[in-house]
Formats: sequence, structure tokens, C-alpha cells
Amino acid sequence: MIGNKISLWVFFALCLGFWPGWIEATDSEVLNPRVPSDQIEEAKTWVNPFPSTQENIEKGKVLFHGKAFCVTCHGRDGRGYIDVPGLVGKLPRNFTDKAWQAVRKDGELLWILKNGSEGTAMASFIPLVLTEEEAWHVILYVRSFGK
Repeated sequence: MIGNKISLWVFFALCLGFWPGWIEATDSEVLNPRVPSDQIEEAKTWVNPFPSTQENIEKGKVLFHGKAFCVTCHGRDGRGYIDVPGLVGKLPRNFTDKAWQAVRKDGELLWILKNGSEGTAMASFIPLVLTEEEAWHVILYVRSFGK
């Protein structure tokens, strides 16, 4: 009986989009770079020219929830959705994952915004949707999910 109640709770938690952080685990695939090996070293050298101020993070938030429509896939809380075998897919990326935040450089994130992410639904956003300047602000907001 208790097992059925827990299973039911997990089912409803998934349906409502709630998944507590203590259950969440980093999928090792998440830590693999999405930038091609012949370009990753250069991308890692790209540094966000904007400081992580509240004003700049807020600019990124407005873009994330508006013009860039990142919220559509990554959610209001930046979690995307959790990989539970048989229930949902591995992507979009969960920006609250501290392990992922630690291994990804800002330049890699900008590269993905410029080029998309092969093998995923992540398309390129620069220059069709965002300017490079706007993308750097979105990255500042994405970083705020990991704090």
C-alpha cells in the first residue's frame, strides 16, 4: 500500500511539473560537451562581456521569458523536465543542475545559442532571434538558476 502511495505521488509530481531537488540526479550525458571537439577550446575562451549585476540578469530574464521564448522549453524555473525512464526525454537542459553549471563555460553556451545543439531540439538563436549582446544577458540569467 505504501509503495502505491509513493508511486501515485511521483506520478502527480511529474504531471504538475514539481520534482524536488533531493530526488534529482545529474545524468552523465548532460556533462558531455555539446560543442564539437575541434571548436570547444576556442568557445571556452569566449568570456561574457557583461558583469553579473542584478540589472543585467533582469535583462536576461525578460529575454528568456519573452523574445527568446526559452521559457517554452526550459520552463519558468529553468528545470526543463527531468529524465525519468519511460516517462520523459532528457532535454531540454535543466539549468538548476549544479554539476552542469560547473562544467559549462559561458562561451560554450554562446556557441550553442549561435549554432544549436546537434541531436537535440535546441536550434540556433543568434542572429535570427537574439543579438549576441542579448544572448550574453540570457546566459547571465541562466547562470542565476544555479545559485
